[in-house]
Amino acid sequence: MKRVAVLFAEGFEEVEGLTQVDFLRRAGVEITVVGVTGEMVHGGHDVTIKTDTTVDQINPHTFDGVVIPGGMPGAENVFSSSHAQEFITSIFQSGGLVAGICAAPAVVLEPLGILKGKTATCFPGFEGRFKQAAFSEERVVKDGTVITSRGPGTAAEFAIALITYLVDSETAEKVKTKTLQAF
Repeated sequence: MKRVAVLFAEGFEEVEGLTQVDFLRRAGVEITVVGVTGEMVHGGHDVTIKTDTTVDQINPHTFDGVVIPGGMPGAENVFSSSHAQEFITSIFQSGGLVAGICAAPAVVLEPLGILKGKTATCFPGFEGRFKQAAFSEERVVKDGTVITSRGPGTAAEFAIALITYLVDSETAEKVKTKTLQAF
């Protein structure tokens, strides 16, 4: 069973983070909900979650991937954490999945050098921050071990792409069908 950390920081976009937790668990992926700014994290739309642990207490070598929801200032708060930066970079360097949605590709992944030479997408208006990556308007972009997506409206498609990568396309299709996804 694959093991993935989903990072939550103050101001995260709820749809983007919680959809990943829900869909990936439906697919049998072991998810750890990780707080970057504490155990209780407040989203950008007044949803508060209690995390399983915090980023300073986890070992990246025990995970197959990391997912970073967007939202502002959520993405900025992830990038502001040296523990989160080290965790994400370690996952990437070990060949694990690094996935970001909305502002996260531009605000977190780009400055960490993870998008160097890759094609990626992000929330409209953040593409100007891409200095090392080629921007795509596609709703979900996979380039090697990196998967990026546009925003809240693409959260389900993003989750299905993650399931396809982490598990298989058959499981992804089952989750897609059971959640009535029409894309």
